Amino acid sequence: MNATASSEFTGSCAMPHRDAEFLCPLPHIPEAVGVVRRRAHTVLTGWNLSPATIEDAVLVISEMVTNAVTHALPPALLQLSRTGGGEGPCALRIEVTDAGPSADARRPDGGPQAGEHGRGSGIVSALSVRHGVRADRGWITRWADLRAA
Repeated sequence: MNATASSEFTGSCAMPHRDAEFLCPLPHIPEAVGVVRRRAHTVLTGWNLSPATIEDAVLVISEMVTNAVTHALPPALLQLSRTGGGEGPCALRIEVTDAGPSADARRPDGGPQAGEHGRGSGIVSALSVRHGVRADRGWITRWADLRAA
């Protein structure tokens, strides 16, 4: 990613509701994964989450963003939200929304190098309390909830 694309990308992320929500449009390029991972780490650190929670969350984010950039149609969006705290348990919701599977992802053979893919959902499942997929008017959102200590 060139310097201009990188600065435009990082500048487009926003935290509209204090520190409880983070939204970030995802460029449809492989380099987006690393940039998003670093930006999410900064946001989660600012939310005072434990290092273990941040490590798990960044791994889940990386898997979900990689899936969207590699296998889905643009545009895509990452959304992080933190709930609870105070008297109740704190939870972190990670959502990646995209425009659905690309033509390669819909191929019966799984597309090029299909054997090298498919482990991300196992990682998300292992690190999250619960996870799922919802579809709404042509958009697909993959989500995962983590305990946020």
